[in-house]
Amino acid sequence: MAKKRIVSGMRPTGRMHLGHLHGALYNWKKLQENYDCFYFIADWHALTSEYSDTKIIGESTFDIIIDWISIGLDPEVATFFIQSDIKEHAELHLIYSMITPLAWLERNPTYKEQLQQLTQRDIYTYGFLGYPVLQAADILMYKANGVPVGEDQGPHVEMTREIARRFNHLYKKVFPEPDLLLTPTSKLLGIDRRKMSKSYNNAIFLSDPSDEVDKKVARMITDPQRARRTDPGNPDVCNVFSFHEIYTPSDIVKQIDGDCRTAALGCVDCKKILAENLNKALDPIREKRKELEANLDKVKEIMEQGNAKARSIAQETMTEVREAVKL
Repeated sequence: MAKKRIVSGMRPTGRMHLGHLHGALYNWKKLQENYDCFYFIADWHALTSEYSDTKIIGESTFDIIIDWISIGLDPEVATFFIQSDIKEHAELHLIYSMITPLAWLERNPTYKEQLQQLTQRDIYTYGFLGYPVLQAADILMYKANGVPVGEDQGPHVEMTREIARRFNHLYKKVFPEPDLLLTPTSKLLGIDRRKMSKSYNNAIFLSDPSDEVDKKVARMITDPQRARRTDPGNPDVCNVFSFHEIYTPSDIVKQIDGDCRTAALGCVDCKKILAENLNKALDPIREKRKELEANLDKVKEIMEQGNAKARSIAQETMTEVREAVKL
């Protein structure tokens, strides 16, 4: 029995950090065992917010691919491709834009939230409003059965389903309606207790050297009520402890929990333990990154092979679309 297909992408707007790792990449790695996975670099999507300074897009593209492979995504199992290299995405997006009601886009809650949050950028553009239509083209091009995304992207997947239904109703049934596969939300916050993000300058990146990780962990905000070394702490509200639960052996985590609550362990020493364990976990990723960075031709070959596979499927889909629309 053929595996069901899933499609998901990432915008190349900077380096991958621990939030990406636990919020998406480890889930992608798990999914590749049971699904036919298509993972892509969403560089056209990056233009919706980075259109005035596009340098970061080119700089990030291969850096992200290297991170994907370094954490265990397997290009022999999953298909990696670059969105802008598959021109058929633009054609399908154009056709979908002709049949997508404006009201669907304007009521999109993610669109409204982003307008409020990204006040430092001018995103009152056609491209930003139409982001979900391009996303629908990305997904439906490969007739995906499911889309692994975070909860905030749920409305976009629902719109993809609506666009598929509308196309199928207007012309003929070409596209399946993909299921929403919710990915677990990363419980790791940035070093300042806000959402981990490069724009907040609070992220621990997968490519950070060990000394940089040490410095960032040392700056992490702990229990805000623990003012002095002799004060008992509360691990339940401590950001450092949430990292320990992932990166520190469970027997030591239990000891840290008790020692923090009784003030037997201070925050400085607690952070040193975390930095050591976090660096141990990141070391294999760093080693794989070095290996790939020294062989960029191999990385480019992987992307060319993935692009070729994606393009072949996209061309077949667009032949069906043009016949259905009678173009």
